[in-house]
Amino acid sequence: MISLTVENLSKKFNTKSVFEDFSFEHRSGILGIAGSNGSGKSTLLKCLAYLLRPTSGNIIWKNDEHLMNQKEVKSHIGFAAPYINLYAELSVAENLTFLLEAGGHSAQPEKIEALLERVQIPHLRDQLFGSLSTGQQQRAKLAAALVREPEILMLDEPGSNLDEKGHELVKSIVQTEAKKGTLIFLASNDPKEISLCDGEVDLAV
Repeated sequence: MISLTVENLSKKFNTKSVFEDFSFEHRSGILGIAGSNGSGKSTLLKCLAYLLRPTSGNIIWKNDEHLMNQKEVKSHIGFAAPYINLYAELSVAENLTFLLEAGGHSAQPEKIEALLERVQIPHLRDQLFGSLSTGQQQRAKLAAALVREPEILMLDEPGSNLDEKGHELVKSIVQTEAKKGTLIFLASNDPKEISLCDGEVDLAV
């Protein structure tokens, strides 16, 4: 089972401190990362996923008692966020196929079809990602985060640009993945999304 321990984590951009001496643990279920816009939620997630280097502190990932390195952690992460886009010139299905093959997995058409059904866009499989509406793109991003069946799922504002049906989809994904034992991080300023979580850390501005 994968777990995370964060010790005294700080991140600064030049002289601006985003967060300082931040510590928490996450061992199972859904952890909410709450806070208003600009409070550092996205920065924290990027640090945890090794997309950004923290200024100081320790990020300790373990699989049971095995200490995981950055490459191992990244291979287990599915990440959906407004700032992570798919390839505009590829279709939705082509994007998912690319992500699978780039990760060393076989891109079985039936698996991609099932995933598109799950995120409610099977009819968009051959549409170019760049031609989709923002809501359709968000569903495709959620599919991309799930396509490798990650053991760590990071969702940054997952309900952004989604209608009510889309918010129900996010709820379903989070609850289904949690039951499978996926370690989930959900960053949001939406109280309804945070209410899906088993626990939360709050990043005050």
